[in-house]
Amino acid sequence: MSATAHEWIVPHSDETDVRRPLLPSEDPFHDAPGDLARLSPGTIIRSRQVRVGFLGLIPQRGLTAWQLAYRSTDLHGRPEVAVSTVIVPRRRDEARPQGLIAYQCAIDAVADRCFPSYALRPGARSWGALPQLELMLMASLLERGHVLTIADHEGRGGYFAAPREPGFRTLDGIRAALAFPALDLDADTDVALFGYSGGGMATAWAAEMAPTYAPELSVVGAVAGSPVGDPGQAFIKLNGGLNAGLPALVVAGLRHIYPGLDRVIKEHASVDGIRRLDALEEQTTVVAVATHAFNDFDDYLDSPLADVLATPEILHVFDDLRLGSHVPRCPLLVVQSVNDQIIDVDEVDTQVRAYLDEGADVRYVRDRLSEHLSLMVLAMPVMMEWMEQRFEGADIENGTETVTSVALSLRAWAGFARMLGAAAKTVVGRAG
Repeated sequence: MSATAHEWIVPHSDETDVRRPLLPSEDPFHDAPGDLARLSPGTIIRSRQVRVGFLGLIPQRGLTAWQLAYRSTDLHGRPEVAVSTVIVPRRRDEARPQGLIAYQCAIDAVADRCFPSYALRPGARSWGALPQLELMLMASLLERGHVLTIADHEGRGGYFAAPREPGFRTLDGIRAALAFPALDLDADTDVALFGYSGGGMATAWAAEMAPTYAPELSVVGAVAGSPVGDPGQAFIKLNGGLNAGLPALVVAGLRHIYPGLDRVIKEHASVDGIRRLDALEEQTTVVAVATHAFNDFDDYLDSPLADVLATPEILHVFDDLRLGSHVPRCPLLVVQSVNDQIIDVDEVDTQVRAYLDEGADVRYVRDRLSEHLSLMVLAMPVMMEWMEQRFEGADIENGTETVTSVALSLRAWAGFARMLGAAAKTVVGRAG
């Protein structure tokens, strides 16, 4: 069945008012139709027009946005419904190529109030959800005239750090956007993938899955900032530290899709430990990090953590989560802080080396003066310029470079000026 055929079965709905949106777990827009298994991946199930708001408080006047519910695929190959938010820029420069950018937010949570389809809308109660802040960065991409598709890449269950399926949802969101009549995009429209941290991990999965899952898409490049190449090693690094809430969020979500992990938790975790995992499923990223700082899984187990991590069930999960076992065909830009306090540079080095060893086109920039959060902003001009070069068909420059700072250039400063202007417009409701 074509990607547009099913849209006529479930009528298009229009939602342009500022009512408080329903959470995805309560919203029938996310529900599966009875014939879901008959649909091909990317088939639009239903659509609605929505408004976009900064921090849930400031509607962005003039932006046109839709949400698309479409058929996708989960980790185990089963059909599911996924949702993306599509935003059209206010104006377009006809002299420049217009592309479609799949922007993967750093959802980094289990709670559905952190999903972009909820957090980016006026009235959303999502304090501490990172996608709300990322809207200021998305505004810079919209000002360049590109259409954005922003998938709920963790799925309706919010399985933070799950492998492969974020790529499936992202790629099917691209298919749905290309087929959506209101966007008037050609099937061969050039597409770029873009994301940082948890969004960079989802971007890397989309780049790795694209050659086999969606080979028909014209993916011209992928920008993966600090892409969490080995979530298992990140768990070990972060547990017990300031950012211990992040690996705890991963465990809270993944226990629902890895039966072996769930069995180990139920066998070895204390009642208080399980209670904490349950609570994490309702918390936004910032709240989880703040309330679980310096928590150590060792304190909630009846066996030493090292012994639990050595069980076959846990080793299987760690192996499955690791990026780098599939080769992207599109060019990649990877940026990473050498002194990243969350994602170890050695793990990203390993991921990039795996790509290069298999012949992938990779430009890898390692930055000395930043850390995890600052690099997301400091590297934006470099990431956006590289992406524009892919849309323009410029020659690809591969290689690894360690720089003092990606921000130390006149071109970067010009990019920061544009970013500041886009962020200011977002704050006053004029993004894009």
